[in-house]
Amino acid sequence: MSHKSPKDFFRPLAVGAPAPLREIPARPSRAIHFFDPSNEKMAAKIPAMIGTVDVLLGNLEDAIKADNKVAAREGLVRIAKATDFGPTQLWTRINALDSPWVLDDLTTLVPEIGDKLDVVMVPKVQGAEDIHYVDRLLAQLEAKAGLDRPILIHAILETARGMANVEEICGASPRMQGLSLGPADLAADRKMKTTRVGGGHPGYLVRQDPPRDAEGNAQIDAQRAVFQQDLWHYTIAKMVDACATHGIYPYYGPFGDIADVVACEDQFRNAFLLGCVGTWSLHPKQIAIANKVFSPSVEDIAHARRVVAAMGDGTGAVMIDGKMEDDASLKQCLVLVDLAEKLAEIDPELKKQYDAIEVPA
Repeated sequence: MSHKSPKDFFRPLAVGAPAPLREIPARPSRAIHFFDPSNEKMAAKIPAMIGTVDVLLGNLEDAIKADNKVAAREGLVRIAKATDFGPTQLWTRINALDSPWVLDDLTTLVPEIGDKLDVVMVPKVQGAEDIHYVDRLLAQLEAKAGLDRPILIHAILETARGMANVEEICGASPRMQGLSLGPADLAADRKMKTTRVGGGHPGYLVRQDPPRDAEGNAQIDAQRAVFQQDLWHYTIAKMVDACATHGIYPYYGPFGDIADVVACEDQFRNAFLLGCVGTWSLHPKQIAIANKVFSPSVEDIAHARRVVAAMGDGTGAVMIDGKMEDDASLKQCLVLVDLAEKLAEIDPELKKQYDAIEVPA
């Protein structure tokens, strides 16, 4: 088995291609909003969404009918050429690597709008070999198009094999920007017994122990509290660890019940607390939820700044509001403070809220 030298990892895979990045930029991407580029009503709304959402993603894969694939691809080219995206990133989700459309997706988009395209999202990634294929092809197309920066790759975890290979996927290329959880396809591939697109399930639960009578007998039929569990806790945690290990970014994927904004917010917050930096938006109402959940609260930033101010050189320990804070606490707080600073650069309302925080001397 041949092994590539670490020295070669950051060399371009094609003559004339831009040099790979050595560090993936931590650009805010709280909501990745999907749109159908072939839908004229959706396309007309894109200019007004600039600056209101961190990422706009032209979808070419699932949800686009087979006879509409070419129209979606051509629509994305038109939209990208006609639009100044400003602070909003432009991503696309290409068709699956075994589909008859994916080659045309890449050979059309990179030459036509590669200068505006930040990230290519690759569905149903099974292993490092899928990333290697896209990596080399992108390099060849970038060289041919004369691009001066690499287009990054984002993989969707939608299969059991992909989850088993998550570490090698994360480390497959310096182009790797991040991973998203694809709960619906993954549930089907795992043969999970749920038809929901993300979120919990009322059957996945733990039940309070039964009360006992005076003789110590368990009252099995007595009313007991039930606590619904998160089907995706292990999967998200595993994905977050793999991403953190390789310096890339984890995302929750779709939440299919558009009407249940409460459960949507709960699922997004679970992912945020576990380490995800953003999520998908399938409807404009989910953008507001994602922007809220994936932005640290004023209270959290106020506390984080107090800890940073009190810790000085970062050694030792201090007591704040009766709680011990030490170097580990400082590292946690610096994560939030750094995120708040980056969000404030693109979100005027958040900047106003964060700037109003007063840190006691």
